[in-house]
Amino acid sequence: MRITIWGSRGSLAAPGPDTIRYGGNTACVQVDAFDGSVAILDAGTGMRHAGLRLAGDGRPIHVLLTHLHMDHIQGLGFFRPLFEPGREVHVWGPPSTTRNLRARLTRYLSPPLFPVRLRDLPSKVELHDVEPEPWSVGAFRVTAAGVIHPGPTVGYRLEADGAALAYLPDHEPRLGSDLLDPAWTSGFELARDVNVLLHDGQFGDEEYARRVGWGHSSVTHAARLADLSQARELLLIHHDPDHADAVVDELVAVAAAERRSGTVRAASEGLALQL
Repeated sequence: MRITIWGSRGSLAAPGPDTIRYGGNTACVQVDAFDGSVAILDAGTGMRHAGLRLAGDGRPIHVLLTHLHMDHIQGLGFFRPLFEPGREVHVWGPPSTTRNLRARLTRYLSPPLFPVRLRDLPSKVELHDVEPEPWSVGAFRVTAAGVIHPGPTVGYRLEADGAALAYLPDHEPRLGSDLLDPAWTSGFELARDVNVLLHDGQFGDEEYARRVGWGHSSVTHAARLADLSQARELLLIHHDPDHADAVVDELVAVAAAERRSGTVRAASEGLALQL
């Protein structure tokens, strides 16, 4: 299984020219299995780069959306495979009690916000609510579960080729409290014993103390969840758009010092990991 980061920031804003290594595109991660199966985690602006890589290769694509906040769906309209006649694209997202996934996505993929309507795309697009139990997407075994973040939001666990990853980019593991009990820790089952945990790393501890309930994590809580779940590597993602590279580096050091075992680093655009 191969992971490629195409977007790692929390929004399009960037603090200045020194922000180069961690980029400015919003959340998008490509996962490839050895048999050629491909999944895209979230559809932020980084999805444009994924689309350029996948254009014309004919593989079915599964897009797994954690939630429908704008910074996680902005890239859909610029995803080249959607404009390829007959290309099979499946979009999965969290269910809602008010509107189905098509109705919610159409609010973005339609005028005046976007000139092309979802129904007019030449590709073969199918939309699905995530399954309540693990299901198969090509070679991947996918598990989705609700996590703490405003609005309907899920995290994902993907397993293939003898490896596992968890993806929790917008996540508050415990509302303002320490992580002590797996039964009361959001995201624990998804992250249990994974090779890589891609986790919200938006805040330092002091920042988080002023933003409890926003649905984002301190890097200390991310490190504690990684230890609690025995994740081998913690990959911090969804960096605060106001954090320059030097600040992200400092937060990585804080998380690394907090971990009892395992490694920590920050997601950066173009980073590729082989599991």
